[in-house]
Parts: sequence; C-alpha cells; structure tokens
Amino acid sequence: MTSHRRTILAAGLAAAGTLALGAAAPALAQGKRKLRFGVGPLLPTAEDTKKAYTPFFAHLAKELNADFELFATTDWAGMAVAMGSGQLDLAWMGPWGYIIANNGTGCMALATVKYDEKPFYHAIVIGKPDLNVAKFPDDTKGLTMSFADVGSTSGWLIPTWYAKEVWKIDPKAFWKYSEGATHAANEMAVQAGQADMATDFDRNRNAMIESGRVKPNANKILWTSAPLPNDAIAVPKGTPQAFVDQVQKILTAITVEQAKTLLPPHYTGFVKADHAAYASIEKAGIAVGKIKRKS
Repeated sequence: MTSHRRTILAAGLAAAGTLALGAAAPALAQGKRKLRFGVGPLLPTAEDTKKAYTPFFAHLAKELNADFELFATTDWAGMAVAMGSGQLDLAWMGPWGYIIANNGTGCMALATVKYDEKPFYHAIVIGKPDLNVAKFPDDTKGLTMSFADVGSTSGWLIPTWYAKEVWKIDPKAFWKYSEGATHAANEMAVQAGQADMATDFDRNRNAMIESGRVKPNANKILWTSAPLPNDAIAVPKGTPQAFVDQVQKILTAITVEQAKTLLPPHYTGFVKADHAAYASIEKAGIAVGKIKRKS
C-alpha cells in the first residue's frame, strides 16, 4: 500500500471509529451469526442513513438466519478502513468508495442496486438559477465551486476526471474551489447562495426536491456525466463463495413491490455484479492519481 493510499484511508479512521468491534467472526460461523453491516453517507446524517436502510439490512439478516448490527460512516474512506480491518461482513458502498476499498483491501462487489429499475445514475454540476452559462465549464471561470469529499464518485472523482481528461482545466485554479462537503450540503449551499456551483448526483437532487429540502427552482443543472454504475454491495476479501452466492440470491429476488418497503424511495432491487462492473470508476481513479494500477 502506498503512502498516498494510507493517507486516504487514514482520513476515514475517525468516521470508522464506531465500527471497532474487535476481531472479525467468520461470515459462516456455526450457530446463529451476528453479521456486521455497514453503509456510507447516503443521506445528510448517519442517523438518517441508518433509519432509511435498516429495513433492507434487517431483511437480509433474516434471510441469512442471522442477527445484525448496522453502522454508518460519515465519509467513504471510513468504509474502506472498516472493510479492510475486518470490522464488517458486508457493506453498501458508493462506486468510488468501493473502488478505494477494493484497491486497498481487495474487497469485492457482488451486486449493484437498481434505481427506478436502472443500475446506473449520473454525476451533475448544479448552479444558482440566475447563472448565465451557455457552455460549461468555459462560462464559469472564476466562480465559486464546491466539490464533495474525495470519497465521492459523482461529487469528486468524476468531475475531477472530466476536468483533467475532457475539459483540460485545473479545477483548483479555474474556479474558487473547495472540497469535502456532503452532497446534501452542496445542494443547500447553492440554494442559500453560499456557492455559485456545486457537484452532486441526479438521484440525490431529485430526492432532496421530493422531500422538500430543496426547492425545485433553487438551482439548475449545468452539466451531466455519462452513465455511472450505481452503489455496490461488497464483501471483504476471502469471503466464502457460498456466502456470496447466498447473498446474491437474496438480493436479486427482491421484487419492485418488496423494494417499496425495504428500500428508500426509487430503489427497486438489485442485479448481480462483480468488480468488472466498476471498471470505469477504477479507470478514473487511476487517471487522477488517487489509486495505483494493480500489477
């Protein structure tokens, strides 16, 4: 593991501190297991996230005939720390958070969640509604821009990759740049006029408008990425294949109707996946220098 990789993972230690449960029990230990599930910062607070995702993890544990504990981290790097140190048996991870964790720990994706029946989504850049932007990013030079934390796929990795490979700009010099915000904070900052622009993803913007947290006319979309794979369900390196197969069978059996009671709004089930499903995210991570190509 490189020094830079250790730095990235160490950044999440504080967030992952609540996950320190001691030595990991084998996922298929005899008797009724107690599985440790993790979920990243998918909603504005850890408590919001735990509340929204507990029904899903409870269903999974019931189908596995296991008890469970659910832990929420406040950044994606924290999830990588937890996964790599034997503190979790399974986690719901953002695409870039998964690639960070995979690169550092060898954990593996086994499923991708569907949103409105699609296993993909888009990164976006939002701006204040009165901005006059005919061409992005050309017409935004010198404006304030808030990127999300470095563990975010849509909020940091993908716009950073586009800046380097497509737009040919240095975001920290081109804009009045900041990073490290949550997606919810980015939406609120633009709505409040505290930032001219911010990164987000289409699913989050839609959800915040539906919930009333953001007014429909509080911002406008200035840029949209190519499709990106949705969140991954991942397990640690060395997880028995029998457990992987069992979880895949349970997840892909969830119907659209079941999803209405088990998952937050718009999530409609899962498709099987493996590491190859996230190759585009891995490629972007290598291009921006945050992870190393595996030999």
